[in-house]
Amino acid sequence: MILGMDEIINAICLHTAERTSVRPTDVTVELSWDEDTGYTGEVWVNGRSRYIIESNIMEAIMVYVHREYGMRVFREDIRLVLEEEIMAEIQNP
Repeated sequence: MILGMDEIINAICLHTAERTSVRPTDVTVELSWDEDTGYTGEVWVNGRSRYIIESNIMEAIMVYVHREYGMRVFREDIRLVLEEEIMAEIQNP
């Protein structure tokens, strides 16, 4: 299974909204990749921003895949890849 950038962003928005008690539409996400820091992102909620790291992104993907697809996946089942956009390759257990 492969999640594109839009689905990864949706996963982060849903996860952040649940943790901060806001609507998913109140969350904005920008993902990036850098040779030194790897996969990171910036999340804005109610005008405040915070940075997330790869483990935060993975956690959001694990929760999202479980809720949306009914599949339990673990950190080692997910691989983030950068092609034209950031994608998540998920091995089916």
